[in-house]
Amino acid sequence: MSGQEEGDMVEDDVAMEEDGVPAAKEGRKQKGRGFNKRGDGMDRDFAKGQYESLEQGAGAGPAKSVEGWIILVTGVHEEAQEDDIHEHFAEYGEIKNLHLNLDRRTGFVKGYGLVEYETKKEAQAAIDAMNGTEMLEQTLGVSFAFSKAPLKKRINN
Repeated sequence: MSGQEEGDMVEDDVAMEEDGVPAAKEGRKQKGRGFNKRGDGMDRDFAKGQYESLEQGAGAGPAKSVEGWIILVTGVHEEAQEDDIHEHFAEYGEIKNLHLNLDRRTGFVKGYGLVEYETKKEAQAAIDAMNGTEMLEQTLGVSFAFSKAPLKKRINN
């Protein structure tokens, strides 16, 4: 072992504090996760699993996304266009955002779309009116895209 004893530090070793975080060297600026400018240890709190939590609501039901109420439209015909979806859903409220995913290989719609409304009332009206209706000879399934908890209990057989 070239004259070193078991407890000696090698040049590449880093001294550790008690909580397992490397100790800062004097005069050296620390960057990255775990080292914030305030020095109040907030970054380390997140590493220890102390997180803010979302409000615990009234149980199951639809959940709002960051910007609005998003509904999932399934059963969309592969040749449908954004204009087709917009025409059918615009009568229930102002559509903030509309997205149809396309298959990379074929260029056709994958069979579902996302429609975003400003208010829950508009989104619910669209769901109530459009769920089970036909568009381009296919039956649409319409529901909220996000929920706070499972809407139905599953029975495992």
